[in-house]
Amino acid sequence: MLSNIDLWVKLILAAAVAFLVCFIMTPPVKRFAERIGAVDQPSERRINKVPIPRMGGLAIFLGFVLTVLLFVPLSTQVTGILLGAVIIAVMGAVDDIVSLNAWIKLLGQVVAAIVVIRCDVVFSAISNPNPLSATTTIEIGWLSVPLTVFWIIACTNAVNLIDGLDGLAVGVSAISSLTMLVVSLIVSEPVVSLLLAALTGACLGFMPYNRNPAKIFMGDVGSQLLGFVLSTVSILGLFKLHAIITFFVPLLALALPLADTTFAFFRRILRGQSPFHPDRGHFHHRLLAIGMSQKQAVAVMYGISAVLGLTAVLLTGDSPILRTACLVLAFGISITVWLYVFRKNPNLRLPHREGEEKK
Repeated sequence: MLSNIDLWVKLILAAAVAFLVCFIMTPPVKRFAERIGAVDQPSERRINKVPIPRMGGLAIFLGFVLTVLLFVPLSTQVTGILLGAVIIAVMGAVDDIVSLNAWIKLLGQVVAAIVVIRCDVVFSAISNPNPLSATTTIEIGWLSVPLTVFWIIACTNAVNLIDGLDGLAVGVSAISSLTMLVVSLIVSEPVVSLLLAALTGACLGFMPYNRNPAKIFMGDVGSQLLGFVLSTVSILGLFKLHAIITFFVPLLALALPLADTTFAFFRRILRGQSPFHPDRGHFHHRLLAIGMSQKQAVAVMYGISAVLGLTAVLLTGDSPILRTACLVLAFGISITVWLYVFRKNPNLRLPHREGEEKK
C-alpha cells in the first residue's frame, strides 16, 4: 500500500482539506465563543493570566467531519464513528458553556461508545500474549463490549485531562494520530489511514491559534473529541490485526495521556477524593513546578510522545532501514528536547527532596 499513488494523493488532499477547514473556521468559532460567554477565566488552577475563549474544538470537529465525508467511504463503522463524534462534540460544547457534572459527561461518553459498538466498532479478539502458540488471537466473547467501552472512555478522558497547557493536547494528539497513520500505511489499512490523515490535518490547522500564547482553547468539545476519535479508529484498524506487536501500537501512541490519567485517578482515590476531582498533579504541572516555562514543558511532552510514537513504528516495520531511521530520529528528538530545555534555562534543576540539605 505504501506504493499506491492514488491513496497518497487522497491522504495529502484529506490532510490539506482538514487543515484548511480548521484553520479558516477557528476565528469565527472564537468570535462565537466570546459572544455566548464560553470563556476561560484566570483562576488558581488555570495557567492563563487573561480570559481566553474556549470551544475551539468545534473547528477541529468541522475539519475532521467534512474531510471524512469527502474522502472516506461511509461504511457502517465509519458512520458509527461520525455519529459518536457528533454526540461527544455536542456534549463537549454544552460543557464548555454551562460546565456539566462529571457523571453526566461520563454518561454521554458511554452513550457514544455504545453507538459505535452497535456499528461494529468493537473488540472481538485480543492478541495472544504467548508468542510460541500457534493461535494468534483469543476470542473474548462477552468481554468485548465492556473492554471496548472502557478503552473509549479511557482515551477520551486521557486527552481531556492533559489539556492543561497551550498547545499540549492538540500537539500530543497530532503526534499520536500521525504515529497510527504511519503504522496503518505499513499494515495496509487505507480507511484507517484516511481517517487519521483527516484528524492529523485538523489538529495541525488548530495549532497556530492554540500554541503559546494561545488565542483560543479547544475546550472539552475538542479534547474529548480527539480522544474519542483516536480510540475508535484504533479499534477499527490496529487492534484487530493478528500480530501481537500491533496491540501495543495504540498503547504506545497514546501512552503519555493514558499514563497521566492512570496516575491521576489513583492519586485522587488514595487521597480519598473523587477520581474526577481536579488537581495540579499532572505531568505538565510537575514540569512547571521544577521551573520550566510553558513552552519548555510542552516541548518535553511533545518529545516523549514522539519517541513513543517512533518506537511503535519501529516495532511494526520489518525494514532494517526503517528501524534504523526511527532509532536515529528518536535519539535526535531526545537530544533536541534536552538542549532546548536546559540551554534555555541552564540553571534548571530538579527540586530537592524534603529534608535534603541544599548544597
